Amino acid sequence: MLDDLILIALLLSAYLYWFNGQQAKEVALRAVRANCLDLDVQMLDEYVALNSIRLKRDHAGKVRVRRVFLFEFSSTGNERYNGVCIMLGRGVESIQMEPYRFDG
Repeated sequence: MLDDLILIALLLSAYLYWFNGQQAKEVALRAVRANCLDLDVQMLDEYVALNSIRLKRDHAGKVRVRRVFLFEFSSTGNERYNGVCIMLGRGVESIQMEPYRFDG
């Protein structure tokens, strides 16, 4: 009986971890799309890839999950540049992009 409860608790914890990760990925994708539109660059592949995950304290001192997502973009259509979206909990901490060439 106790073994079954432990197994159910582990499965539920794994599902919640996965579900929260998917939500964070969707928020990161929307933020990167919006940032690319604001900067008039093209987000390539419409995809963000999880690069790292760890725990970090926020400004209030609360422990949050920090996820780093990678993405690619292009400014002219000929080159590919890399970008990073850092999520702290469910919020975007920062979006960083490599210096890129633009045709103005």
